[in-house]
Amino acid sequence: MTLNRIFHRLWLLGPCLFVAMLWEGCANPGQPDGGAYDETPPRVVGSVPAFGKTKSKARQIDIYFDELVALDNATDKVVVSPPQINMPDIATKGRYIRVKLNDTLKENTTYTIDFSDAIVDNNEGNPLGNYAFVFSTGDSIDSMEVAGTVVNAEDLEPIKGLLVGLHSDTTDTAVISKPFDRVARTNGSGQFVIRGVANGTYRIYALEDADGDFRYSQKSERMAFLPHTITTGSYPDIRYDTVWHDSTHIDSIRAVPYTHYTPDNVVLRAFSQSKADRHLLKAERTVPEHFELYFTAPSDSLPRIEGLNFKADDAFVVDYNAGRDTLCYWIRDTTLAWQDTLEMVVRYMEHDTAGILRETADTMLMTPKVTHEKQLKWAKDAYEKWEKEQKKLKKRGAPYQEKYPEKALEIDAKIPSSLAPNDNLSLLFKEPLAAMDTTKIHLYLRRDSTYEEAPFVFRQEGSSVMYYKLYGEWRPTQQYRLLIDSAAFVGIYGHVSDKMDNNISIPDLDTYCSLIMNLKGVQDTMAIVQLLNSSSKVMATVRSVQGRGEFYFVKPGIYYLRLFIDRNGNGVWDEGDYEKGIEPEETYYYPDKLQLKARWDYSQDWDIHALPFNKQKPLEITKQKPDKKKEIQKRNAEREAAKRR
Repeated sequence: MTLNRIFHRLWLLGPCLFVAMLWEGCANPGQPDGGAYDETPPRVVGSVPAFGKTKSKARQIDIYFDELVALDNATDKVVVSPPQINMPDIATKGRYIRVKLNDTLKENTTYTIDFSDAIVDNNEGNPLGNYAFVFSTGDSIDSMEVAGTVVNAEDLEPIKGLLVGLHSDTTDTAVISKPFDRVARTNGSGQFVIRGVANGTYRIYALEDADGDFRYSQKSERMAFLPHTITTGSYPDIRYDTVWHDSTHIDSIRAVPYTHYTPDNVVLRAFSQSKADRHLLKAERTVPEHFELYFTAPSDSLPRIEGLNFKADDAFVVDYNAGRDTLCYWIRDTTLAWQDTLEMVVRYMEHDTAGILRETADTMLMTPKVTHEKQLKWAKDAYEKWEKEQKKLKKRGAPYQEKYPEKALEIDAKIPSSLAPNDNLSLLFKEPLAAMDTTKIHLYLRRDSTYEEAPFVFRQEGSSVMYYKLYGEWRPTQQYRLLIDSAAFVGIYGHVSDKMDNNISIPDLDTYCSLIMNLKGVQDTMAIVQLLNSSSKVMATVRSVQGRGEFYFVKPGIYYLRLFIDRNGNGVWDEGDYEKGIEPEETYYYPDKLQLKARWDYSQDWDIHALPFNKQKPLEITKQKPDKKKEIQKRNAEREAAKRR
């Protein structure tokens, strides 16, 4: 009987029975799982042109593998050097990768196509590892390498994805006028390797290269440079590889000879020069009472204003920040403030196209976004709402207000109930002051059940005309009372301050600790030392004195330290300026965390030059973590272990 007739008779017994018998007959009691997982990375089996070929004219490169392959994030990871102005076409074709170069090949040049770890097998994602293809249009292959790290100059964060390039033209203008000779990109640790370099002397740069022209063509691009040249070299060296018997036992340690290429420890400190040129960013008048001018860079002088439909002499109270790049013009006269449009000529210092600082004059029409009429309507609505509420309260026989409360002078007061002995109190006024009566400010020290007058100083702080501080002689374990009578302060629009009454306690010294850092390699008073918490927030800042950074009345906890060299003495970190040859101010990190405990006095030595920049910042507060290393997944071992459980 034929097999077809047997199946036909079984089907007549019933479709369900037939399917069940067929499934049972085909089932394998061993339940096969498809065999072992592929844990072998793809292997290169050939290429056209051949790897390392010289005198090659091929602009299309095909690289063949022993299995199906894929590219992981090729756009970011694959780098062709010399850099290609026209982006190459890169694609996988089953068992091979095709790279098509769209630029004309240069004569006598080594070409490298650095795939990094982008090549993986198509099924399990097993990585080939760092792979670079090389060929030359000349008679030989250039084999030198330059390696290093790029960090952010201000906080030493590693920078991922930044372009790093070499110029054999060592003049300062080469990076501006020409594309790089050789390039690479930084990984998640900020590290880079430039391959296929001819033996010689170079200038090295890092560049954000937002426009993709491989030149420093925009000052807004983040960049880094060394003020000196580097020279390539190589020598035979030995590294020691560990051979593991299994995951816990070492079989042997063997010496492996290799060629050591130098330099391999270049550290580039990147910065943004976006504020190098001074221009007017914007001018706006959100409310009638004031208008603002925003500039892209600081200035030593304030703008001059000439009124066209008003008299500008003594018309404003100018509030500005330390750099004079953000200015607020408060209009003294309310009649002028309520004027719909202020016509004026503003004269200010601005860089021209040649980079020279010159006076520029702009005619401006300042019209408020919120008009005075709208403000009056809001005030009327608020009054009517208040009036209705008071009538309801009066009708119910509840307490109510007979007089509409006047708007008080707004003050943002930082007056904590517990104050460290080295801290002070701050008051930020919401409008400039027209008058201030310091006899209405009282600071009392509690003595048993009574209070006695305590000394203090109240003064404007910094450049802002609206920021004040109260300095006192704060004694540990003592209780204070700050009483500010009503009408102590009057704003330029007649708003009067309310009464303020605050109790302040000064904790016992036993609740604090002190930290003294003995700084090596620091010129006196040149360093600014900052105490950071675990979130990198600055908790305290001091200037070095006699080679020490001293912090007192520190609350117990985990801290970190950052230091920068304040070369110009302005108290803030400053970026560099490539065209002027100015490097960014140097930043350093103490490499370990500090666990500070109450009642302890810590003294710690710190050689700021003991480690290179890229190895100083503690990993706990480093935001840019290293890329996760691609590894072959041990799925077979995991499956066997699961079977044994």
